[in-house]
Parts: sequence; structure tokens; C-alpha cells
Amino acid sequence: MEIEEECVEEADKGELLVLRRAFSGQKAPNHEEQRENVLHMRCTINGRLCCLIVDEGSFANVASITLFDKLLLKTKPHPEPYSIQWLNQDKGLKVSTRCLIYFSIGKNYMDELWCHIIPMDACHVLLG
Repeated sequence: MEIEEECVEEADKGELLVLRRAFSGQKAPNHEEQRENVLHMRCTINGRLCCLIVDEGSFANVASITLFDKLLLKTKPHPEPYSIQWLNQDKGLKVSTRCLIYFSIGKNYMDELWCHIIPMDACHVLLG
């Protein structure tokens, strides 16, 4: 018989790095377009508390320019630059840089991932 171990992890606590605004409170005219499975939490990057959103409807891992400016993280050219339109539907936004981010959530979960760098105000890191 297998015994499953349950681990409850508390959110990181402390003063947030920088956060300008959260998602708009306006309702979409078509309810089907709204995201329903969005997880909003805090993580720690380079010893600083940051806002993290996990959105199952998104297909990219992105991070805000503010995060890289404040934490002085090193960026690299993206090997395959591309444009995304969900942030700026008129012109699209060219994604040409990325960075490997090491982050933790609570005391027990640590990970690293490549994030594409874009200007955004909703959070510091958005995981798809």
C-alpha cells in the first residue's frame, strides 16, 4: 500500500519588488473569452519577492522588463525572435530577448526557466 505525503506550502512573504497594477476589473462582453484557471502567487527571485501568475490559457513564459531592470538580470538574444499580439493587438510586440530565471516558491520548491522579456504591468512573471 502506497502512502501519499501531502505538503502544504505557504506563500512567500515580504515587500513586493514593484507592482503597478493588476488585471482590469472590466467584464468581457463574451464570457467565454475570460480566463478561469489563473493562479496568482508570490515567488522569490534573487532574494526579492515578486508577483507570479500561472495562466493555463497562455502559451509563453514571459517576464516584465521591470523585473530585469530592478534585479539587474542578464539577458540573452532570443534564438528565434517572434511577435505576440495578445499584448498589443494593433502592431504586435517583437520578442527578441530572454533570460534564465531561478526562482523559489516557499521553502521547498525551487526551479529555473527561460522567460521572454516584454513590457507588462500585470505581474513580474507570467507562466503559460
